[in-house]
Amino acid sequence: MTGRLVLLLTSPRLPAGVLTADAWDALRRYPVFAAARHPQVAAVEAAGVAVSLCADPLAGLPATGTAVWLAGPDGDPELAADLARRLGPDAVVRLVGSADPPGVRLLDVVTVIDRLASPGGDPWKRAQTHQSLARFLLEEAYEAFDAIAAGDAGALREELGDVLLQVVLHARLAQQGPVPFTVDDVAGDLVDKLVRRNPHVFGAAGAIEDLDAIVEQWEQIKKAEKARLSTLDGIAWSQPALALAEKVLTRAARAGVAPPVPDGDGLGARLLRAVVEAVATGQDAEAELRAAVLGYAGAVRAAEAAGTG
Repeated sequence: MTGRLVLLLTSPRLPAGVLTADAWDALRRYPVFAAARHPQVAAVEAAGVAVSLCADPLAGLPATGTAVWLAGPDGDPELAADLARRLGPDAVVRLVGSADPPGVRLLDVVTVIDRLASPGGDPWKRAQTHQSLARFLLEEAYEAFDAIAAGDAGALREELGDVLLQVVLHARLAQQGPVPFTVDDVAGDLVDKLVRRNPHVFGAAGAIEDLDAIVEQWEQIKKAEKARLSTLDGIAWSQPALALAEKVLTRAARAGVAPPVPDGDGLGARLLRAVVEAVATGQDAEAELRAAVLGYAGAVRAAEAAGTG
C-alpha cells in the first residue's frame, strides 16, 4: 500500500469548524475519515464535506493517493506510531488545523473551578466564602513572593497557579453573591483599566520612554478615575506595617504634605522614624527587616544544629 494519511489535529478549545485554510483545502480535496463522535464531524459535514466514520483509518485508505483522518487533539500518538509501522514513516503526515491560542488554558481553569464549586463538586470549596478564603489569598501571595526571592522559577510557576486558583474561586463564589459578578467581569475590568491607564501604548498620544513619566501618568489617571479626597485613599491598610508606613510616607511626600513624625520614645514612634530614614536613603524597610530576620533564623538553625550535634 502506497497511500498517504494526513492526521488533522484540531483544538478542542476552539469552536468546531474554525480551521486553517490548509486544513479546509485538505478536507475538500481528499477523502475524510473519523472516529464516531469526533467534535469536528458535524461542522465539516455542514460545510459540504463527507466524513466516513470508522475505527481504523486504514479501512478506507486508497491504495494510492491521500486521505485525511480527523485526529484527537494530541495527534493520536499511538495510532500515528502504528500507522508509521504499517505504512512507513513518510506515509503519515501531521497537519495542524487549529491550535490553542495563548491563554486558552485559563478557560480550563474556569471550567474546573466551576465544576468543583457546583452541586456535586467539592464540598469544601462550596462551603467557602470570600471571608473564609481571604487568608489563603494572602498566604499564596506570600509563597509566590518567597519563590521570587529564592529565584526558584519552578516554585514560582506553581505558586502563581495557586494565586490564580484563589482569583478564579473568588470570582466563581461571587456569582451567587449579593452583588454578583463573574470571572469575565473581573478580566474585562482589568483589560479596560490597562488600556485606559496606558494611553502611551493604546491611545493617540505619543510613546513615553521615561519610566518616571509613565508612573506619574498612571497616578494622574488613577486619581482622576477614583475622585479621591485624600492622597492616602486607596492604600491597602492591612499590608505589613513597615510596608504600610513606607507607602503612607511616599504618598504624603508626593502630595507635598509632610507633617512631622512622632518624636516620642514609644516603640511605634521609633519604628516609624526608622522607616522615615529608610525612605530618605532609598532603602526598603520591609525588605531590610525581612533580610535581617532571615539571617537571624539561619543563626537559630545553626545554633540548634550545634546543640544537637
